[in-house]
Amino acid sequence: MALPQEIIRKKRDGAALERGEVEEFVRGASGAWDPEQLAAMLMAIFFRGMDAQETAWLTEAMMRSGTVLELREVAGRKVDKHSTGGVGDKISVPLAPLVAACGVPVPMISGRGLGHTGGTLDKLESIPGFRTNLDARAFADCVARHGLCLIGQTDDLAPADRRLYALRDVTATVECIPLIVSSILSKKLAEGIDALVLDVKFGSGAFMAEIERSRELARALVRAAHAMGKGVAALLTDMSAPLGHAIGNANEIQESIDVLRGGGPADVRELTLVLGAEMLRLGGVESKLATATARLERALASGEALQKFAELIEAQGGDPRVIDDPLLLPRAPHEQSFLAEREGYLHVRDCRQLGIAALELGAGRRRASDRVDAGVGLEMQVRAGTWVHAGDELVRIAHRGVGVEAADRALRRALVIEDEAPAAHPLILERIEVDDGDAVRSTPHASGGSSRARA
Repeated sequence: MALPQEIIRKKRDGAALERGEVEEFVRGASGAWDPEQLAAMLMAIFFRGMDAQETAWLTEAMMRSGTVLELREVAGRKVDKHSTGGVGDKISVPLAPLVAACGVPVPMISGRGLGHTGGTLDKLESIPGFRTNLDARAFADCVARHGLCLIGQTDDLAPADRRLYALRDVTATVECIPLIVSSILSKKLAEGIDALVLDVKFGSGAFMAEIERSRELARALVRAAHAMGKGVAALLTDMSAPLGHAIGNANEIQESIDVLRGGGPADVRELTLVLGAEMLRLGGVESKLATATARLERALASGEALQKFAELIEAQGGDPRVIDDPLLLPRAPHEQSFLAEREGYLHVRDCRQLGIAALELGAGRRRASDRVDAGVGLEMQVRAGTWVHAGDELVRIAHRGVGVEAADRALRRALVIEDEAPAAHPLILERIEVDDGDAVRSTPHASGGSSRARA
């Protein structure tokens, strides 16, 4: 067994590690290595990188550092979706019940919001009584009975990731693609899934703003998941403007219900259908994306998807009456309008600042220990690219009298009105998958969907 300093030196000098050396590093995260050694190794990986094989080994070792669910009691191919996060990204909420209503089991372990990005768990917990802290047994039972379950990461799933991520956060090694890939996939694949669909975002509201960097991440995720024997596809999607109109928690649940009723904002509906079609294809119930999309549309039109969401809410202890009575969802007592100061075309100059505005009101967290106020948030009244007049309402702010001035400042950084219209770009840029020859390939997404206006 190699000494920690020997493994660190090898990676520091740019050499590829053997499988046993990667596994020893992950064992080190459980306490066998000193924090200084782990930090040095993370920095060596940050600067020297890892090849595809090393990344796959790292992912598998991190996944196996804790419990790996098998979900044998769940029939069919189990498929999950992961998003790299953004502003107004509520897609998991309508997507999971829609896909489950079409016969594909969806075991989904989701995260909480941090910084400018929202979290699926925070949105779901705005439903009175909804529990996301189910244990592994209850999680498996829920998927077997209802076809889906959405919970948070448990202590026994990929524990090495928690230790390494905490160190990455304080050693400035978060933005490292092999470490990002292993962190994402170790948790997702520990769920016991057969396939995974990835929504990798770029733009000012994304974790990685640059298109090329996001594409590199998407390709690395697809390559590693495929190497571990999972069906996988990724979409590269635009987060230069928020998804939908609602930014917050309870208001995003209401918008998700609107989508499940067959309405809702066009971009949220489109992305839900496109990701859902990929999940049905990987789940084996449809072979073509076009027929998968048609099946999803039928589930929306018939009310099956909405009924599946009500079933999920009840199964996880929530009040399903929120489906028909939005007044049961939390709502801040005060509203304030953010108005246009001149006429012209609305541009989203910095989508991240829209997330910061919601954070200032209490809808998000600066630290993982912060509490979230489910009732505050923003409602975009105008989409980017729209001509507005002075005095028009651009954003409606729901608040409790806290953080309003800071939110207003963030909105001024986020939105600008100019004489020229912003250029329109597709919501979904490209699709990334592994071809029959095991090569990762990118293809432009078929046109005809929603477009996004960027500053």
